[in-house]
Amino acid sequence: MNKSILDKEVQEFISNNLETDIFQLILKKQLFTKVSNKEIAVQITSKFKSKKKLPNWFATTNIYFPNKINIEQTSSEQTAKFKSSLVKGENMIDCTGGFGIDSYYFSKSFNSVIYLEKDKSLFNITRLNSEKFGIKNTLHLNEDGIEYAKKSKKKFDLIYIDPSRRNETSKKVHFLNECDPVVDLNLIKQLDNFSTILIKCSPIIDIKKTIKDLIFVNEVFIVGIKNEVKEVLFKLYKFREFDINFRCVDLSNRKADFSFNYKEVNNKTDKSFSEIKKYLYEPNSMILKSGAFNLVSKRFNLNKLNPNTHLYTSDKLIDFPGRIFKVIKTVNYTTKNLKELNFKNANISTRNFPLEVKNIRKINKINDGGNDYLFFTTNNLEELIVIQTNKVNSTI
Repeated sequence: MNKSILDKEVQEFISNNLETDIFQLILKKQLFTKVSNKEIAVQITSKFKSKKKLPNWFATTNIYFPNKINIEQTSSEQTAKFKSSLVKGENMIDCTGGFGIDSYYFSKSFNSVIYLEKDKSLFNITRLNSEKFGIKNTLHLNEDGIEYAKKSKKKFDLIYIDPSRRNETSKKVHFLNECDPVVDLNLIKQLDNFSTILIKCSPIIDIKKTIKDLIFVNEVFIVGIKNEVKEVLFKLYKFREFDINFRCVDLSNRKADFSFNYKEVNNKTDKSFSEIKKYLYEPNSMILKSGAFNLVSKRFNLNKLNPNTHLYTSDKLIDFPGRIFKVIKTVNYTTKNLKELNFKNANISTRNFPLEVKNIRKINKINDGGNDYLFFTTNNLEELIVIQTNKVNSTI
C-alpha cells in the first residue's frame, strides 16, 4: 500500500480523470514522483466502479481503493444496509472482511465488531478507510477469519461469512464447496460459539441444495435491485429448529416483497393451467429464483400457462410483484404468423421456448425496442405461441 496515493495533488488528479483512458495513462511518462501511473490507474478504475455501487466511499475525500476485482466482489451499500437490518446484538465477527462495506454497516447494529481479512494489502486499505470514517467499535485483524472463529472461546451473537467467488486461478465460481473459505456442514458444526450464522452467496446458488447441505438454515433472503438478483443470504440458527422462511426482496421497490414458508411450496400439485386471458403476469427475478412457481398462482389467484412456463394470466387486473401486460393478440408460432403481424421493432422475452431471443430476432428480422412486448412461450396445450402485449404500469 502506497500512502502517497492520498497526497492532495494525486487525489485531485484521480478525481479529475475518472473517465480517462487508463491504458494511455499507464504508457505516459510518470506523473508523480512517489506514485506510479499504474497505481493511479488502479485508483481511477476502482473509484469509477464505486460511483453507483458505493456512493459514500466515492464521495468521501482521501479514500484508498483496492483493485477492481475487490470492488466487483464487495457488497453494494444498498445490500450491506439491508443485511445490517436483519441482525443486531452485542458482538459479531465478519470473518471475510474484504473492503469492509458490510462491516461498516454491521457496526451500526452491533456494539462490537471484529473485522478479519487475511489479505494484508486489503486489510491495510480497509483499516485506513475505517479511520477516515471514524469507526470506533470495530477491531481490525489481519488473520484468517475462519480459523480465528474456530479457535475463539468467546460467545458471539453473529458470524458473517462472504466467501470469495474466485478460485486460485481467479476464475469465477458460485457454489459453497468451490469458494474460499469452503462452507459446509462440518464447518457449521465447528462454529458452536455463534448464536447466528449469516452467509452471503452468489445469485446463481442452488438454494435447495444449499438448504439440504447446511441443515440449520432458518431463513433465506433473495435480494435484488431493479429486478436483478444481487445476492442470496442464508441465515442459520445452530441449536433450534424452525420452519424455513423465504423473503424475496427488491431493494428498489419494497412494496413488491414476497414472503412465504418453505412448506408452502409444492410445484407438483398445481393444476391451474389455462389459455391466455386478458392480462399476462411475469414475476420479478427474486420470486423466480425462489422457485415458488405454483404458490404465485395460489397467492394471487392466477392461472399458469403451462407447468414449465412461469407466466401467469387472468381476466381481472391485479397488483402484482413483477411485470404486468395487457394481451393484444395470441398466435401460434410460425414464420407466416409473425410476418403477418409485421413487427419491425419489439421487446422480446422467451419462457419455455426452444429458441433464444437473438435467434428469434435474426430469423424474423425484428429489432429491439418499441411499445410492443412479445412473449415466445408454450401454452397449456403444449403449443409454441407468441403473445403480443403492451406493458401495464403496476401500483406495487
